[in-house]
Amino acid sequence: MLCAPFKGLRPVRGRESEVIAPPYDVVNSAEAAQLAADRPYSFLHISHPEIDAREGADLYATASEALANLSEQGVLARDSTACYYVYRISTEDHVQTGVALAASVDAYIDNRIRKHEFTRPDKEDERAEHIDRLNAQTGPVLLVYAEQPQLDTMLQTLAAVPPDMDALLVGVRHQVWVVREAEQVRELDLALNDLPAMYIADGHHRSAAAARVCERRQRGDASEYFLAVAFPHTQMNILDYNRVVTDLNGLSSDRFLERVGQRFGVMPEAEPVRPHRPREFGLYLDAQWYRLVANDTDISDDPVKGLDASILSDGLLAPILGIHDPRRDARIDFVGGARGLDGLQRRVDEGDMVAAFSLFPTPMEALMAVADSGEVMPPKSTWFEPKLADGLLSYILE
Repeated sequence: MLCAPFKGLRPVRGRESEVIAPPYDVVNSAEAAQLAADRPYSFLHISHPEIDAREGADLYATASEALANLSEQGVLARDSTACYYVYRISTEDHVQTGVALAASVDAYIDNRIRKHEFTRPDKEDERAEHIDRLNAQTGPVLLVYAEQPQLDTMLQTLAAVPPDMDALLVGVRHQVWVVREAEQVRELDLALNDLPAMYIADGHHRSAAAARVCERRQRGDASEYFLAVAFPHTQMNILDYNRVVTDLNGLSSDRFLERVGQRFGVMPEAEPVRPHRPREFGLYLDAQWYRLVANDTDISDDPVKGLDASILSDGLLAPILGIHDPRRDARIDFVGGARGLDGLQRRVDEGDMVAAFSLFPTPMEALMAVADSGEVMPPKSTWFEPKLADGLLSYILE
């Protein structure tokens, strides 16, 4: 089994805008405190309990108390029957419609829910403790499945009526339809569990932590599942994930460009370079943009080595700049595509970085191919926008 319906804990009708919050891992403590100011029901009080706790306080106890308070005050209520939840995210130029579900830990362990990233034990520890102490999963994992027209039509049909929840968060509209009628739940359950696999797009630490909690509790309860929202792969919006470096490894700019020209075509450009296709890159150096095109002889059929992040790393970052481990090397940093090319260029113009590289967004099919092969993506290969929200749905482990 891939997944199951669940009894979601969610804002009562009309209170969703008071509760909705950004994902816990995209805002820091200072940002959370600012966003939660004058918003007593914001889910940030649960995902970032440090904004309310006294020094030395038990943060997990603070978060657990805040979650209980929202229920006691009638802001959150739990559905009485197991449901699926159609979940739509929309911006001015993008719409994606998926389904919130309880994903199977066994499917995760058996690789029907497939991974493409390494995780850090310390981050797993923190998230597992949060789940265990709150007895709830409050941050959904973002899943993707290969487009299935019948399932996608079913979701669109279910979302053809007014939503049960509708809230705006930083220009992104989040709408949820509760699927509670027994026949609709059954049909959706059959369609979802007939899928050959699902893929983790975002939330590797959350899913790994859920598996830890399940093992810790010796199974047999609701911990055998974890909170997730799954979308068809064709509706996902992946932005570029770019790189900046602190130095040229002792090379002059001219010598660096000469070395790059041995592995890439190098063409000066008058405007910032946004690559239009795979194997094409932008380089910003000394207030000048260049378009780089990888030599065909350096292209691999391997699903990992053929990724643009790997081509840049294997053809330039490692052999020319000496950056062999982008995951740990302090000489490289990563800039999400949401910041735009202006934000990327600014890192160099402000003087803390010497050069910037823009990349073509990783195709969703490439991510799925890596996961299917059991391999791991290079670090910071994908940036998904828009993101799921916290607070609209939580999964209680009982």
